[in-house]
Amino acid sequence: MSRIVTRSYNPETASRLGASGLSPLMARIYAARGVADASELDASLKRLLPYHSLKNITAAACRLADAIERQEKLLIVADYDSDGATACAVGMRALRAFGAVVDFIVPNRFEYGYGLTPEIVELAAQLQPQLLITVDNGIASLAGVAEAQRRGIEVLITDHHLPGDSLPDTLIVNPNQPGCEFPSKHLAGVGVIFYVMLALRAELRQRGRFGDGSGPNLGELLDLVALGTVADVVKLDANNRILVEQGLARMRAGRAHAGVKALFQVAGRSETRAVCFDLGFALGPRLNAAGRLDDMGLGIGCLLQDNPELALEAAAELDRLNRERRGIESGMQEEALAQLDRIDVTDSYSLSLYRDDWHQGVIGILASRIKDRHHRPAIVFAPGNAGELKGSGRSIGALHLRDALDLVSKRHPDLILKFGGHAAAAGLTIRDADLATFRHAFEAVCREWLDSSALEREIATDGELATTELQLQTALELEQQVWGQGFPQPAFRGKFRVTGQRVVGEKHLKLKLQQAGQPLDAILFQQADPLPDRVELVYRPSVNEYQGKRSLQLIVEHWTEA
Repeated sequence: MSRIVTRSYNPETASRLGASGLSPLMARIYAARGVADASELDASLKRLLPYHSLKNITAAACRLADAIERQEKLLIVADYDSDGATACAVGMRALRAFGAVVDFIVPNRFEYGYGLTPEIVELAAQLQPQLLITVDNGIASLAGVAEAQRRGIEVLITDHHLPGDSLPDTLIVNPNQPGCEFPSKHLAGVGVIFYVMLALRAELRQRGRFGDGSGPNLGELLDLVALGTVADVVKLDANNRILVEQGLARMRAGRAHAGVKALFQVAGRSETRAVCFDLGFALGPRLNAAGRLDDMGLGIGCLLQDNPELALEAAAELDRLNRERRGIESGMQEEALAQLDRIDVTDSYSLSLYRDDWHQGVIGILASRIKDRHHRPAIVFAPGNAGELKGSGRSIGALHLRDALDLVSKRHPDLILKFGGHAAAAGLTIRDADLATFRHAFEAVCREWLDSSALEREIATDGELATTELQLQTALELEQQVWGQGFPQPAFRGKFRVTGQRVVGEKHLKLKLQQAGQPLDAILFQQADPLPDRVELVYRPSVNEYQGKRSLQLIVEHWTEA
C-alpha cells in the first residue's frame, strides 16, 4: 500500500524566505526541507565548512607534506564504486600537482573484496610504497593495517563509513570517527580526500612550497567531487550542496575534466545543462559499471585522462559495460520476482534473496530495485569465495541497515564474517551454509525495529501547483537546483483528465493530460497498460527538449484513479 502525503512546513519560515526574494513556491519548498534562512542557500565557496575541525587532518597534512619533501612513494588504495573512483582521481590529481610521487591500485571486487585487506597490502607491497592512502575505505581494515605495519608500510586512512567497535591503529581522517567535531557527518569519500588536500595545500603554503603563489587551484577538482558525492547518495546537507553546486557550475561552464565531459557525451546528456539527475543516473552508473563487471581501474583512468580522444575511448567502454550490466540486471530482476511470487511478501519485514548464478557486481542494484518495489529492507546474495556468499543490502528510511547487521552479528557472533556500510546501504559476507540462519536472524531484528506502518510506502509531495505555477519556467527553475538524498527533489500532486495516451519505447506511456482547461504532456516510465480517464498523479515538472525547442513535460512517479 502507498500513502500520498504533503510535506509540512512552517508558514512563518516560508514567509521569511519569501521576503528575501524567493518565489512563494520556492519558499515553501525550501521551508519544507528545513531551510530556515536564505543564507543557507548561498552555495559560494566562502561558506564551505573549514577543514580544521576534522580530527587528525592537520597531522595527515603534515605527514603528506613530509612525504612530498622527501619524495617518498605514495600509493592510493581506492574503492571500486563511483565515490572511490572520484576520490582516487581527486587524490591523484592534487598530489601530482603538489609534486608528490604517487600511484594507485584498486581492488578487483571478485578477487580481493572490499577495502584494505592483507591480500591488497601484499599486492601493494610489490610497488614498494612508503605510505598507503586509503580513499573511501579503511575504517574497518584492522587486519590490513596490521599487515602493512608488519611490512614497514605506513597507512593513512581517509574514509566516511561508520566505524565498528575497534579502529585500525593508524592515522585516520573520517568525520564519523569518535571524537571528530566536524559539523557535517555526511561527506562522501571524495569529500573527505578533497578536504585532506585542502589541508595539505595550506601546510605546503606555510612551508613555502609554492614560493609567492598560492599553489594549485583545487576548485578545478570540484566536478569530480560533485560526481562522487551525488553518485554515492550521501545526504546533501548544506555543505555537500555547496560542493555539488560548485561542481555543476564548472560543468555548465565547460570546465569539467576530459573524462567527465566524455561521460556526458556517451550518456547523451548536455554538460552545459548539467543537473544532479545526470550525475546520479547517467554518469554515476556508467562509472560504477567498471567496478561491477570489470576493473575500476578503467573508470579511474577515464577520470585521470586529459586527452579528450582517449577519454572518450574509455567512456565508450564504460558505456558498453553499463549496457551489459543492464542486461544482467534485467535477467536477475525477473528471477528475483519469480522467487518473491512464491512467498507472501506482505507477511515479511525483510527480504533476503539468493541464486547461485547471480552476478556479484549487480546484487546492490537488484537489492535497491526490490527495496523500492516492496518497501522492505532487502539483501541480495551471490556466490563469493569458496564456501561464501557476498551480500548487498538496501534499506528503507525507518531501519538503519548497518546497525541492524551489527545487532545480528552480536547475537550470532560467528554468523557474519564481515560487514560494513551506512544506514541505507551495507555489504556483508556469510558462509553459504548459513543463509537460512541469517534470513531468520535478520528478519527477527527487522520485526523488532519496525512496525507495520513503517512498511507502508509514504509518497511525499510538495502539495499542488497552481495553474500559474504549472509552467515551463517552474521546471527550469527547479531543474537548476541541487536535490538529492536528504534534500529531495520536489514532487507535486494533482488531478487530471487523460485525453490521449500511447506506448513509446515498448514499455512507457506518453500521455496527454488536461487540468482546468490547460493541456499538458506527461510520461509514465515502465508501464504500458493504459490509464483510466481521470487520475490523481504524483509528478515532477521537467524540461523536454526536442529539435531545439523546450517544453514542459510532467514525469509521473505514481498514479491512482481519481
